[in-house]
Amino acid sequence: RGGGGAMLAAPLLLLLLLVAAGPGRARRDALREELLLSPLPTGDVAATFQFRTRWDADLQRGAVSHYRLFPKALGRLVAALGVRELHLALTQGFWRTRTWGQPPLQAPAGAELWVWFQPTVTDVDKAWKELSNILSGIFCASLNFIDSTNTVTPTASFKPLGLANGTDHHLLRYAVLPREVVCTENLTPWKKLLPCGSKAGLAVLLKAERLFHSSYHSQAVHIRPVCRDDSCLAVSWELRQTLTVVFDTFASGQGKKDWSLFKMFSRTLTDACPLASQSKVYVDISPKNKEKELLEVTPPPASVHEAVVQGDKKTYAVYDLLSPSLFNTSRSLNVQLKWMRPQDSSELPTPILHAQRYVSGYGLHTGEISTLIYNTHPYRAFPVILLETVPWYLRLYVHTLTIITKGKENKPSYIHYQPAQDRRRPHLLEMLIQLPANSVTKITIQFERALLKWTEYTPDPNHGFYVSSSVLSALVPSVIAMKDVDVEQSPLFTSLFPSSDGSSYFVRLYTEPLLVNLPTPDFSMPYNVICLTCTVVAVCYGSFYNLLTRTFHVEEPSRGGLAKRLANIIRKFRGVPPL
Repeated sequence: RGGGGAMLAAPLLLLLLLVAAGPGRARRDALREELLLSPLPTGDVAATFQFRTRWDADLQRGAVSHYRLFPKALGRLVAALGVRELHLALTQGFWRTRTWGQPPLQAPAGAELWVWFQPTVTDVDKAWKELSNILSGIFCASLNFIDSTNTVTPTASFKPLGLANGTDHHLLRYAVLPREVVCTENLTPWKKLLPCGSKAGLAVLLKAERLFHSSYHSQAVHIRPVCRDDSCLAVSWELRQTLTVVFDTFASGQGKKDWSLFKMFSRTLTDACPLASQSKVYVDISPKNKEKELLEVTPPPASVHEAVVQGDKKTYAVYDLLSPSLFNTSRSLNVQLKWMRPQDSSELPTPILHAQRYVSGYGLHTGEISTLIYNTHPYRAFPVILLETVPWYLRLYVHTLTIITKGKENKPSYIHYQPAQDRRRPHLLEMLIQLPANSVTKITIQFERALLKWTEYTPDPNHGFYVSSSVLSALVPSVIAMKDVDVEQSPLFTSLFPSSDGSSYFVRLYTEPLLVNLPTPDFSMPYNVICLTCTVVAVCYGSFYNLLTRTFHVEEPSRGGLAKRLANIIRKFRGVPPL
């Protein structure tokens, strides 16, 4: 009996040891949630959410069977299709760089998807098509319309943001759907990927009614491999779910620029996500001009963090939702910001790099695409990589490409052009252009409009056809010396686009999408022809049918006609004998 008791005690002891060691092993993944509130120079407010899930697991080997914080749908997708990096953005509106400043994470209007595949993937195009179809089902978007006519393979614009052994651009695919409309049906599956959903933490502010009542809305998903530690001997996978929204508080606040969490989201923060290891709110309280103390934030923050971000010195008020003292005085956190004195909106700060694009010309045969790139740095010149993706039905004349800077021709250092094929692939143009200090560079190229088949037109052809945004990638020199900052203390994007040195920072900008009219046939003519044909057929058929089916009878002539009978009736009333 003693031996049997010992045998029963051994498995029980082993079970207790596994339970005791379980939480330590299960804590290989961590969640960090952050919210950055930035008052913009125009009086608007930008709110940027970021939920970072880091998992110390090897998804590529397919040996992972238990998912805790990392979404299983995305994890199995990465493992099955050999995805090395995935970047998806769904955007409604356009970020006005000239008036709002440099964005933390900008995306073009519509849907943008670019993916790096593993070298082990043999058929990249097949994996790309399957990936877009699966993502279309996960996020309820029209990504299944991504095909060879809107997919390109850039050579220099999009480099891996995570850990990469090589940069073979044949493993990269990039596509944009500028006509995609973002709505609540896209936001709901995005929120379901969060570990706490929208029930706790910062996600309780994600109320669809308020998010889409804004000037700009962009939600994104970024998956990439990162180093597990400083030695980088092991790989971890990082998932970033970001959401940026811009509220026009000046219009909704009756002419006042003051704002609060409740005014913007109709909700306040009550607690942090129980699964999060970090939950913080950053409020940008940096002075907007030379005068100090323009902003007053309540409640008073427990700490203040200073850093140089994108060439500007920033001061952030930090609220830690995991701090026990934060919710001692009140049950909820409602951050409020007031302007102590009115700001002079006539002196808006101009970003160092910004661009705009438009279509010129007349008629429906030829046209011209013009791109203006501004470098407002007072004394530094720097190169920029320009990516143009033009649909096949706009036939570019490459010999008309001109680059003018300060009245002189500016020859690109690098140029890559892939001509389009009708109904198969779009135009791809990449250039490395040097921007002199305090200059405006104008890039123009002419095109000819093609005549589509009548089945290729959209249901509203007179609305026009969209051309995706141009992409600008550059290392912008900083006016202020940038110091090495602690990534754990700095908010959001500092670790996604880290600075290579203290003298410059990486910027990726997108221009406006274009709306081009094509030669459109008169789609009302078939209706007119059908109506006229049916009328003629009905009249002719009715007449012939009457002639063929009518029965004719011969009547004998009557003794008196109608006139005689009327005369007899009158004579009868007068008492005169009938005729």
